[in-house]
Amino acid sequence: MSGALARDAAAQQRAALIADALAGLSAHPKTLPCKWLYDAEGARLFEEITRLPEYYPTRTETKILTEQAAAIAAAIGPGAAVVEFGPGDGAKGALLMAGLQDPAAYVPVDIAPEWLEGAASRVAVARPGLPVLPVVADFTQGFALPKRLGAAPRLGFFPGSTIGNFEPAEAVAFLSRAHGTLGRGARMLLGADLVKEAAVLEAAYDDAAGVTAAFNLNLLRRLNREAGADFALTAFRHRAVWNDRLERIEMHLVSRQAQRARLAGREIRFAEGETIHTESSHKYRPDRLAALAGAAGWRAAAMWTDPAGLFSVWLLEG
Repeated sequence: MSGALARDAAAQQRAALIADALAGLSAHPKTLPCKWLYDAEGARLFEEITRLPEYYPTRTETKILTEQAAAIAAAIGPGAAVVEFGPGDGAKGALLMAGLQDPAAYVPVDIAPEWLEGAASRVAVARPGLPVLPVVADFTQGFALPKRLGAAPRLGFFPGSTIGNFEPAEAVAFLSRAHGTLGRGARMLLGADLVKEAAVLEAAYDDAAGVTAAFNLNLLRRLNREAGADFALTAFRHRAVWNDRLERIEMHLVSRQAQRARLAGREIRFAEGETIHTESSHKYRPDRLAALAGAAGWRAAAMWTDPAGLFSVWLLEG
């Protein structure tokens, strides 16, 4: 990406961050979209989280993708053009691409240009000679695929249980938009975390070392740096709680005291104990996930899981 395009993308991203923050922090209850957790420092902290003993999702999904690689590749078939929604560091994309038969291309899609370079490089090393075609876009919205894909069959790839960060109606909308972007006859390989004991879930999102707390609080640091805010990080604490009724983990930033902060010239007031809801991570039962996919025009064709039933990887057909 050229310097001018990178600067334009960064400016657009900052404007979107400010707009989302002002809208969310003016609402009752206060919220911030979880996608803004992932600046460079947030991405680094999240990679550290994935290696923690309490955080099972990444290693469990990776184990499924590794142990079931032959079955997944057989179900997908040859010649697929893989479109990964939010590739992160590219590790799972590289793992998938290495096992597929004669893939046509790899298309990582993310709003952050700096992430795409790393993911693209990692996949290029795993699969030399494969066309790697990054797209800078908000993958939660519609976007255009590279024309170079031609008529190759499309496979969406959405690992990591990121689908759980959407509210159910938003998840259906995302899967529906993805279906439209990928086109008729496309398929989707989707990671989804499963419902389990609350103690296991809460520990995964509130680790003993405090890395997840630092990850959550880093969102305020980002607002200070990029949105002209003046949050005092020590005046907030991290909280993760299992919402049994909605079957989701919620991450919050809790105000330790009555206080005020400024953001983009606006004053934001907090009562003691008031929270900013920064992330939901919905956990699924298989029948609920299949119904969610069906509402978006997909059919659940296959599911792979681990022996303990912690996590699932689904192949959806359009």
